[in-house]
Amino acid sequence: MKYLAGYPAPLLEQVRQLIAEDRLGALLGQRYPDGVHDIQTDRALYGYVSELKGEFMRKAEPLSKVMFDNKLHVIRNALGTHTTVSRVQGGKLKAKREIRVASLFKEVPLAWLRMIVVHELAHMKEREHDKAFYALCRHMEPDYHRLEFDLRLYLEHLGMGGKRLWANAAAASSPGQG
Repeated sequence: MKYLAGYPAPLLEQVRQLIAEDRLGALLGQRYPDGVHDIQTDRALYGYVSELKGEFMRKAEPLSKVMFDNKLHVIRNALGTHTTVSRVQGGKLKAKREIRVASLFKEVPLAWLRMIVVHELAHMKEREHDKAFYALCRHMEPDYHRLEFDLRLYLEHLGMGGKRLWANAAAASSPGQG
């Protein structure tokens, strides 16, 4: 299981059983019945990220760009990225911060979008995936680990040929956006 490497064997066996019984998608649908969120544009995503940043990381450097990225999951094998680009302007060194989120997150529950945004915001303060990093993630989203695990379950579901659970709901609720 590509997205669940490192999890305990008994837990993986439970997941295998759910997959064998074709119940994984149904389980996720039950856990997240609200379906997809309405954050479908880069502007809406920027507003959402800025709101979270303002709530938890007021003193962090401002973000210059936040956007959905269609190529992120395929090319970089990542669900989100954070970058800092430094440039010399006059006699000063200026840094621009940017967050990109895989377009997959347009078609998932808001809780999962929040989880990936929290992850990328935490990287603004903590570079490595260490205890301090995950403590900051849990501070911003107390259910961080459960949400990350559920997202990994969904990625396994998709990787095994399962259908997108909330994609049709997004298209029906917001035609023409994308």
